[in-house]
Amino acid sequence: MPSFAHPLPITLVLCLALSGGVVPMTATPALAQTTGPEKAVAPETHPPGDIPDDQQFIVYTAPQGASLKVPEGWARGDTPDGATFSDRYGRIELAIRPFGGSLTPAAVRADQVARLEKTRRAVKIVGVETTKLPAGAAVRIVYTENSDPNPVTHKQIRLESERILVAHGDRLAELTFSAPQGADNVDQWRLMSRSFTWK
Repeated sequence: MPSFAHPLPITLVLCLALSGGVVPMTATPALAQTTGPEKAVAPETHPPGDIPDDQQFIVYTAPQGASLKVPEGWARGDTPDGATFSDRYGRIELAIRPFGGSLTPAAVRADQVARLEKTRRAVKIVGVETTKLPAGAAVRIVYTENSDPNPVTHKQIRLESERILVAHGDRLAELTFSAPQGADNVDQWRLMSRSFTWK
């Protein structure tokens, strides 16, 4: 009957590794690493991110054929289908994409909500509802999510977000607002969403 080698003592394994020796596979059994879905982080007790009541706004016109008011002084980043505006954890995203479907809560749940849950961090949907804007009928998705980790501290915070979808012919505008959960930006988000116009 064949005999099986016993695993090497850990001190011998370390010595062999440091000296360039070969360590047998039986000496260091692999540890299984399991990662599950990202968990929602707890909201901040005193969340930053309120847009001040005296905040000034400027009109941004996207080359894709739309415009809206955005906070003056926020950092802008251009994207292939729109732009982003950010200030610390506050963020506004405008994306204009081709569209050929129906803009109903059921269709949005099947498409947009599924995409949010797949591409964002620990998304929890609060509601999907129709709304009316000067630019036309719209659907609003309300949800919470984790922020990206801070590149220095790796800290994440819980965000509350709204995505407003407005269709015009064969185009769909996705207007997304995000801020730390508990920050009071209802009036400012409403002002910006109602300022959205097609060109």
